[in-house]
Order: sequence, then structure tokens, then C-alpha cells
Amino acid sequence: MDSMMDSMLDNLSNSELISICVRDPRLLKDDLWHTHVDYEICLHTNSMCFRKKSSSVRRRYSEFVWLRHCLEQNALIMELPKLPSWNPFFSLKNPVQVSQRMKGFQEFLEDVLQTPLLLSDSRLHLFLQSDLSIARIEKCARGKTRYTVAEAIQRCSSYMSRLEDKASCDSDCESSSSSGCQSLDTPVRGTPVPFSDRDPLFSCLSGSLPHL
Repeated sequence: MDSMMDSMLDNLSNSELISICVRDPRLLKDDLWHTHVDYEICLHTNSMCFRKKSSSVRRRYSEFVWLRHCLEQNALIMELPKLPSWNPFFSLKNPVQVSQRMKGFQEFLEDVLQTPLLLSDSRLHLFLQSDLSIARIEKCARGKTRYTVAEAIQRCSSYMSRLEDKASCDSDCESSSSSGCQSLDTPVRGTPVPFSDRDPLFSCLSGSLPHL
């Protein structure tokens, strides 16, 4: 009986776990008239499928839409989970909207990470564990960058930008102008906008969302 219990405990300790959390919505100013919101994605895992056991990146709604479209190409007849609906009147000052959107993102990622077929897509790993822009994720996944997927995940984007600059941006830019390289090498996240009411939203969805 004791040996059976020990075996069960060993199997439990050796099981692969993937924990994903979407939190900390942040309002960013793109220019004088436009803003967008991005979210922190925290991943903790002991799975051999991932290069990093712990990571944190920030992604916006349009990037989630891009990811789902990419995964659909590999899913074939598999039905993918839905993303939260687009709301043109979304506001960080509305706790219900914020909670629903973060919950929808987290449930989407949880379902994706439970599907072995989708875990084979390198774009998913770059989305979750690198801060590369979507344009650079596409190029890296197709092998058109001077660094591999593993290198992109292990190293920061500033290092990747310097690596591309050394090669005069031959693989990433159609022109040799530095401004053209910048637009592809560095994801434009905008300028953070002070938002005093967002502090209570820093916690993960596992905690309760206070009224603002």
C-alpha cells in the first residue's frame, strides 16, 4: 500500500503543469488621437514544451486576434476557443468590461495550451515568451531572421535589434534606412498613460476584482 502511494505521489510530482495568467491592463497612447490597451501575460510551467519555465510579456487585443488566426491554420477541422468580443466602447474605468475581457483572454489561452497540436506552433511560443512584434514573429517562425525561435525566446528584443542592425537589416527591411528598420525591429507599444484607477487590477483573475 505504501509503495502504491509513493508511486502515485511520484507520478503527481512528475506531471506537467502550465499556469497562465492575464492581468494588469495598461492604457498606452499611440499619438495625439489614438490609444490602445495591452495586458500582461504571465506563464509558469514545468512542461518540456516551453523554453522558459517562467515568462511575462505584454500583448494587445489585435495581437490576440492575429494569434487565433494563425492557430486556425494548424487546427484544420478543430474548433478553436473564442476570444472576447470586440467592444469599441471598452474602458479601463469599467470594472465589468475589464474583468470580462481579461477572463476571456485567459480562458482562450488556457484552452489553447491544453491542445497538444497547437503547442507545436512556434508562433504561439514566440507570442507567449518573447516581446517580438507580430511582424518579427512571422519572420522568425519562417526562418527569415538571423536568430532562431529558441534564441528569440531566451534573449531580449534589444539584443535581437542589435543583431539585425549588424546585418544592415538585410533580412527584415526592404530599404536600408534606419527608420524602416526601426518600424520592423521594435514593436511600437506607445506611451503609457497615467491611470490612477487601474492599480486594483494588477492582481491575477484568481483574486476578486474590486469596484472602482
